[in-house]
Amino acid sequence: MSEKFHSTGALTTTGGREDPRTFMFRLTLIASLGGLLFGFDTGVIAGALVYLREDFQLTAVAEGLVVTSLLFPGATAGALLGGPIADRLGRKKSLVIAGVIFVLSTVTCALAPSVGILVAGRIALGYAVGVASVVVPLYLAEMAPASQRGRIVTVNQLMLVIGLFLAFVINAVLANLIHDTVVWRYMLGIALVPAAGLLVGMLTLPDTPRWYASKQMWAEARRTLQRAHAADRVEDEYRQIAAIVETDHIKGKVSVLATLRSEPWMKLLIAVGIILAIAQQTTGINVVMYYAPTVLESSGLTRSASLLASVTVGIAMIVFTIVGMWILGLMGRRKMMLLGFGGVAASHLGLLATYMLPESTLRSYLILLFMLLVTAFMVTFLGTTGFLVLSELFPLPIRGFAMGASLGGLWVANSLISFLFPILAEQFGSVAVFSGFLVLNVLAALFAFRYIPETKGRTLEELEVELRDRYTGSVTARP
Repeated sequence: MSEKFHSTGALTTTGGREDPRTFMFRLTLIASLGGLLFGFDTGVIAGALVYLREDFQLTAVAEGLVVTSLLFPGATAGALLGGPIADRLGRKKSLVIAGVIFVLSTVTCALAPSVGILVAGRIALGYAVGVASVVVPLYLAEMAPASQRGRIVTVNQLMLVIGLFLAFVINAVLANLIHDTVVWRYMLGIALVPAAGLLVGMLTLPDTPRWYASKQMWAEARRTLQRAHAADRVEDEYRQIAAIVETDHIKGKVSVLATLRSEPWMKLLIAVGIILAIAQQTTGINVVMYYAPTVLESSGLTRSASLLASVTVGIAMIVFTIVGMWILGLMGRRKMMLLGFGGVAASHLGLLATYMLPESTLRSYLILLFMLLVTAFMVTFLGTTGFLVLSELFPLPIRGFAMGASLGGLWVANSLISFLFPILAEQFGSVAVFSGFLVLNVLAALFAFRYIPETKGRTLEELEVELRDRYTGSVTARP
């Protein structure tokens, strides 16, 4: 099969072979359906709950179980187990399995005859969400060329916020079309469409060249690199991957635990990843996502105005994500993180000052403004870099395990903050809670300054060598 370059610089092939850019576009769109399901399934319950209360006569405990079962134990277990499974079975098979679970659990939730079956379905759905939160950015990072990795991986974040927004919009549309308490079944069931898309689409895609190489499947690794990368980069990347994998193979590393025992510096990297993932949640973004209407109503706005304002926050999240993807092409990941944590801390300081003003309409809208600023800094600078840096940070032998541990920490923090915020706000007041967020974000900025490396423009193999040198002090030859 012959290859040639047109004057535009685009690689084309004769004989019907797919252009690498077309292949990566298709792959990114299919895999990031996992991100869309992540966002949709976490957001859709807010609208469905109104009708579930009436249809099932939910108690407060049952309501709490329906909402939180997706986060814990569901997504937490999916994140913790999804990484090791992705290391053993492959990134592709993990997403195929997640697709099967998405389909079956969505049908279970939509047809649930009782609260118990619904909660069981939500736990299974959460498991699939947790797996997707780990494996999708991992899959995209390992498939993408280094020069495109940032924007390709952050498509998953864009799909996540689009999924959240679609959940709000579809809930509103269905509520107006179907005037019956069973409308919640349609709200939950519509996720079957992207779930089936993820399952069928992933069956048409290969696994990543890095995973193939880790299993000594060299022909598949080279073939996948040829499909995904420009021809002039394939051999160089193949050599880098081979050098890293062969080094690990010679050392006789047969398991993650064996690797961690022989390479203590990787334990520090896992700790860095877990802290970074938790820091994404201590920005207070969950308060904005889950409690914006409550916070705004308590500040003096009417209920209808509060709901409308929360929709504004949803639209803003999409816009800020797109802006962040653009900035990602201009600025390093580390600098974006420092700006993000610093900006979120400043926004919480503004919230503190506003809460000390006398109650008025102006005060209410200032609270909305600073909540939007929290969202802007979080989504633009941290949402776009958080999953991306985690997918780049870890060496190949522990990548799935470390991603799972980090995202497990994220889901535990998500669950705890979502659960504790209304309790702490009632007990100590909003000023105390937002003061806590302010302190945590200042600490996160200091942590990022000290421990987060710049990952932009480097191959995953180059990063592994650099991090090994940094944390062990050894002089390691570059592959």
